Amino acid sequence: MHQPNVRIALTASVVALVLFTPAAESQTQNSNTRKPAMKHSATGPFDVKLTPQQDESSESPALSRMTIDKQFHGDLEAVSKGQMLAAGTEVKGSAGYVAIERVTGTLSGRSGSFVLQHNATMDRGAPSLNIIVVPDSGTGELQGITGKMNIIIEGGKHSYEFDYTLPGPAQ
Repeated sequence: MHQPNVRIALTASVVALVLFTPAAESQTQNSNTRKPAMKHSATGPFDVKLTPQQDESSESPALSRMTIDKQFHGDLEAVSKGQMLAAGTEVKGSAGYVAIERVTGTLSGRSGSFVLQHNATMDRGAPSLNIIVVPDSGTGELQGITGKMNIIIEGGKHSYEFDYTLPGPAQ
């Protein structure tokens, strides 16, 4: 009968444990000692394939789930795989989506991978898009990457602008 209260208390305890352990404290201290970051910009076209996934549990036809397959070209030569959740409305031009995708390849000659997190809405045709690199998701030569990506769609063609930073060379 009191299950929700137990879950809330347990969740609060886990959050407190993670935030206030010595490991979390040392992680915060270590993040302050990172190497100086070097700012960069990357641009290029990309191809995208969205594949709808059957969602038996969905009660609303306005909700959808899709897989993402991308091929980036230009300064970012990479592939990505991801998942998207989207919601449409009865109002023309209003919708929203969230997505996570892992990008693997080379970025200006540096090899590795990183994860992008998308959050976007369309308010009666007015877009709002936020795509960021998930902190500490970089691997290989892209370890420590941070950044923000923008997607441009013109004439049915997709391209990206990616402003990012990478730690500088070891000193």
